[in-house]
Amino acid sequence: MFYFGIEHEVAFLNKEGKFADFSQTKFNDFSQIIEQLPTYESDYPQLRVGDAGIKAKRWYIEGFERFSDSGTLVECVPKGIEIRTSIHSDIQGAIAQLSESFRLLREVAAQFGFSPVLISFNPYRAAFEPEPPLNDYEIKELQAYPDEQTANIYMASYGPDLNISVKDNKIENVIDIGKKLTYYSPYIVPFSYSSPFYQGKLWQGLSVRTFIRTGKRSAALVFVEKQEEIIKSVPSLTKIARIPMEVGRIEFKACDSCDDFSIYAGLLALLKGLVLDESLPGRATVPDAELHQKSAQFGFENEEIFGNATQVLQAAELALKDDPDIELLTPLKLILEKREARANELIKIFQELGSIEDTLRQTY
Repeated sequence: MFYFGIEHEVAFLNKEGKFADFSQTKFNDFSQIIEQLPTYESDYPQLRVGDAGIKAKRWYIEGFERFSDSGTLVECVPKGIEIRTSIHSDIQGAIAQLSESFRLLREVAAQFGFSPVLISFNPYRAAFEPEPPLNDYEIKELQAYPDEQTANIYMASYGPDLNISVKDNKIENVIDIGKKLTYYSPYIVPFSYSSPFYQGKLWQGLSVRTFIRTGKRSAALVFVEKQEEIIKSVPSLTKIARIPMEVGRIEFKACDSCDDFSIYAGLLALLKGLVLDESLPGRATVPDAELHQKSAQFGFENEEIFGNATQVLQAAELALKDDPDIELLTPLKLILEKREARANELIKIFQELGSIEDTLRQTY
């Protein structure tokens, strides 16, 4: 039996029409939104709350936590709001919950002058620089986790975690699937591309997020139970599960954000097909940064990316066979047929309107 979940990061424009990133927004600006949203007791213990208590609901503020020299949480610098679903045994259930959670978030955010917009990399700021600079305690904490040292990238990028697990699957099999998804990531992610802006201008490609982050941050992350199951790599392929429900979960982390949630459904069906597939031989412990950068710039216009994406989609389709989830691949087939993702549409809109903000208002 398969299980699915989605974590979807939402960026906003504020009431002045400016991009509501860490330079424009305080924690309380977003926390007043979270406070108005409901709590579902049945979500726990499957959803992790964390030590700081920021992740107490399906919605929480995504940001960079700051600590005092003694290790006390003193601030969380916000970048946006994340929606996460509870765990579902079917893809459609996860998509339906995400859609409803997004509807509620949009309604409540509007009361405070915030409107959600689709973007996968900050269109104005290339990186995040902590202010004041990190203290000794914070530096020590970040050095203990290699992936956390890329907070400057993480705070500027927005993307989903597409979570999939199989009941009672042996951990060595799960790790092998993680390696498989890492290898084929450059051909999976173009379906989602939605970050064609960089430092206030049109970027020369489709996903500046993918171009900058891949190789520094994980494409896929496998949660294991025991320390001896950890594979040492930078970026990480494996991580110790923080709650029992995480053991055996694969988070596919490389995609851009999507405002059409049927694409998330298609990507989860694709991942399910790749879990079932036994024909594709590729495996990698760390993502191929150079290949991801080629993918990020050209997407399906590049014949190598297009050809391999076609092969991956066909392999998933063959593996799903009579599974009803095969129908969920349809939006991906259409994207591949047109060789255009959401980023291509955003570029065309920007060329007509000449404004990043006006372009972003055409999303969702």
